[in-house]
Amino acid sequence: MFAVLFLPLGICGFQNAVSQNYYGVSAEQNAVSAEQNGVLQSCDNQIVCGAERMTEYLPEIKGKKVGIVANQTSVVFDNKGKKVHLVDTLLASGIKIECIFSPEHGFRGNAEAGAMISSGKDPETGIDVVSLYGKNKKPTPEQTKRCDVILFDLQDVGCRFYTYISTLTYVMQACSEANIPLIVLDRPNPNDYIDGPVMEDKYKSFVGLHNIPVVYGLTIGEYALMVNNEGWLEGGRKCDLRIIGLQNWFHDMPSAYSLPVAPSPNLPTDKAIALYPSLCLFEGTTVSVGRGTDTPFEIIGSPDCQGKDFTFVPRPIKGVSENPPHKGKVCYGENNLEIPQKQLSLRYIIEMYKCSENKEGFFNPFFDKLAGTNRLRQQIEEGWSEDKIRSSWSEDLEKYKKIREKYLIYQRK
Repeated sequence: MFAVLFLPLGICGFQNAVSQNYYGVSAEQNAVSAEQNGVLQSCDNQIVCGAERMTEYLPEIKGKKVGIVANQTSVVFDNKGKKVHLVDTLLASGIKIECIFSPEHGFRGNAEAGAMISSGKDPETGIDVVSLYGKNKKPTPEQTKRCDVILFDLQDVGCRFYTYISTLTYVMQACSEANIPLIVLDRPNPNDYIDGPVMEDKYKSFVGLHNIPVVYGLTIGEYALMVNNEGWLEGGRKCDLRIIGLQNWFHDMPSAYSLPVAPSPNLPTDKAIALYPSLCLFEGTTVSVGRGTDTPFEIIGSPDCQGKDFTFVPRPIKGVSENPPHKGKVCYGENNLEIPQKQLSLRYIIEMYKCSENKEGFFNPFFDKLAGTNRLRQQIEEGWSEDKIRSSWSEDLEKYKKIREKYLIYQRK
C-alpha cells in the first residue's frame, strides 16, 4: 500500500514519513486544466483545494465505478466564481458515481448534530446516498463492493470531536479491507494549531478515535497519512491512499482559512468555527452554546447562572436545532466572546462553572468523552487555574507534536 501526494508549489516535502511518491504541477498547467474543466483554479495567491485540481485525479477515476464521501462543503468554483457541487461537476465530466456516502448532518448538510440520518436517494441526482452516521459508521462490504475507488471530500474544522475525521478513519478501514484505493481531496482547516488534552484510550468514541489533542494542527489529508502510517487502522491494515494536495496554503498562514460553505448547521460563521474548540466542551455540561438561536457557538448561557446580565431563550429551528437544550427557558450567560488566538480557551468554562448554582449537576458523562480524559473535569472542579491546567497538557502535547511532524505537507521552505 502506498500514498501518492500531489504537492503544492513551494512546499517542503513529506520529510520524515514512510516512502511516498510526489507529483508537482505548475501554476500555468493548473490554470489551463482548470479552464478546460470549467473550474477556476488560477491566481498566484488563491488557495486551491484538492477537489479543484481535477486533472490530477480525473484520469484515475475515469471509466470506474466511483463512491464519494461528500456533503454540502464538497464544492468547486466555476469560471464566474459560482459554487458548484463536486458531485455535479464529476457527473458533467462523465464520471460514473455509484453511490454517495454522507457523514453526520447528511449529504446536503441540513441535519442537526446527533440527528439520525437515513440512507436513500439524492433527489437532485437520483444517486444512492448511504449514511455513515448512526449504526452504519463504516461502509459495509456490500457497499464497498459496488465501488472501484472512493473519493473523500469533506471540509473539517480541525477538532478531534468534530466527527468527520472519525468518518475518514472508518472509510479508510473499509477501503483497506475491500482492497480499493481511497483518494482524499485535501482542504485547509480553519483551526490550524495544536492545543488541549490528548485523548486517553478509555475515552475512545465517535467524538475521538485516536490519541490526539482537541485541536490537532493537520489538514484532513495529513491526518489520513498519520492514521495510515501510525498503524491506527484495525488489524494493522493500511489503506491504498492518495492525497490530492492544496496549493498556496501553508501551516503558518497569518489568518485563519475562511470556509466558503458552513461545515454544519450550527457552525454558520467564521466566529462560531473559531470558538468551536473552546465552546464545544459545554455540550457536556448544563450550559447552552446557543443552539436554537441565530448565533450558535457565539454565545453561552444557562438557567443556573442568574448572576450574568446577558440572556437568551433557545427556540426550535427546523433543520438546525429542533429540540435545543433549555428550549423555552431563559439562559443567563455571555455574548461578545473573544476569539482565542491560536489556542483553546478554558476561561469561559471555568467562569460558567464558578457561577453555576448547580455545580453537582454541571457536568454530564459526555464531557469526559469530549475532553478525552476525566482529568480536565476534575481540575475544574478542584479550582485549578487555566495556566495550571495547561501545564498539565505539555508533556503529552510534545509527544504528539513529534508524531505530527512526520506528516506535515504544507510547510514553507
